[in-house]
Amino acid sequence: MERYASVKEDSQKIFEEANRCYTSGDYAKAAELYRKAADMGHAIAQHYLSVCYYDGQGVPQSYAEGVTWGTKAAEQGVAGAQRNLGICYYNGEGVTQNYAEAVKWYTKAAEQGYASAQFNLGVCYEYGFGVPQSNT
Repeated sequence: MERYASVKEDSQKIFEEANRCYTSGDYAKAAELYRKAADMGHAIAQHYLSVCYYDGQGVPQSYAEGVTWGTKAAEQGVAGAQRNLGICYYNGEGVTQNYAEAVKWYTKAAEQGYASAQFNLGVCYEYGFGVPQSNT
């Protein structure tokens, strides 16, 4: 248990340093540090690394790599990662387009109160994308 606490503390310190680099505009260093913390299981670092890949900040732009890291974060309950994963499935970016899978991830984020996921889920219901059409 002691080793786990140490890894968690270490990954948090690395994550915080990555945030400082990102804020200062050193995206390459930030991505490198996010990856290090992400490899240690840090869920928010996994999410931020996925965003780096989606946007091509500090790493070559790659939706597929973004989805890989975003899925790790989403499976750990990170609402922003869940919403972003929903967008990828909705648009077919880095994955095969799949409205039902988009709805699944939008729902998980929406249930956590993530407003933009709630909106995206509403759009799916309004037009019947991945769910039966319903205006209610």
